Amino acid sequence: MRALLKLFAVAVLVAAAWLAWALWLPVRPEGQKFVLLHPGFTTRHIAFALKSAGVIRSSTAFLLWHFVVHPRTLKAGEYLFDQPANALQVHRRLARGDVYVHSVVIPEGFNIFEIAQAMQAAGLGSEQEFLQAARTDTILIKDLDPQATSLEGYLFPDTYQFTRTQTPTDMLAIMVHRFRAQARAMGLTGNTHQVVTMASIVEKETAVAEERPVVASVYYNRLDQRVALDADPSVIYAELLAGKYSGTLHHDDMQFDSAYNTYRHIGLPPGPIANPGLASLRAAMHPANSPYLYFVSAGDGHHRFAATLEEHNHNVALYRKAVSVMR
Repeated sequence: MRALLKLFAVAVLVAAAWLAWALWLPVRPEGQKFVLLHPGFTTRHIAFALKSAGVIRSSTAFLLWHFVVHPRTLKAGEYLFDQPANALQVHRRLARGDVYVHSVVIPEGFNIFEIAQAMQAAGLGSEQEFLQAARTDTILIKDLDPQATSLEGYLFPDTYQFTRTQTPTDMLAIMVHRFRAQARAMGLTGNTHQVVTMASIVEKETAVAEERPVVASVYYNRLDQRVALDADPSVIYAELLAGKYSGTLHHDDMQFDSAYNTYRHIGLPPGPIANPGLASLRAAMHPANSPYLYFVSAGDGHHRFAATLEEHNHNVALYRKAVSVMR
């Protein structure tokens, strides 16, 4: 009997030592260790994934501990392990849902192609998957722009925090929601399609905030006079849509056959060509009262505006002179 008691005591001690080693002794990860736990993973699947990643010492001990503290659920998501932690601490993190978030910056004026590249660079999915969703999830803005063929223009520029378990549609919905909130705050009413389309052109034409209402006035004046907008960014976007943009515009590109080419077609393009920020949206809503029909770069980031073709040609000559001096 004593032998059995001693054997039992030894077994208890061995089990306690094993649990102490498996549960309380910290594991030091080798560098940064990311573990992605997909929605639908069972607790056993999670334990095996953690063990395979070298985050815990024993999947069995982890499961035992989970059943002891049950019914706390473990949350799906991507987790970063870069500090020593024991299995109990790892379990608490998963129960808390302390998931890793990827920060992605969407600057003003990015189009859906650039946003898709940024999302892929941030590790949030493939560029093609994001582009596909941006082109097909137009239900997200059906009430704002019934004629939209993509979400272009309605993905508000900002810094976002996303997780790898979110789908492209989830992320797009958040960006559209941010647009809605900003549009509501600034009192965007009326023809949203026209305002956002105009704002996207203004956004791509100048980075100088105080110039944007003037640039908007030029394009509205040209619309009123039924004159082609002649907006270079619209040609770039037309070629991007066709997968033919080489990175530089040439004179021949102005004849590119597309409804987005505002050199060939009078009026606004069929939709936005980028995602404008607040300053450009305000400029499109409240353009300056100006007589201008033309503008050209001044060579220093600003532009020179003109009401007549003669004055515009003079400004173009000044620009060419400035460029030749810089060379």
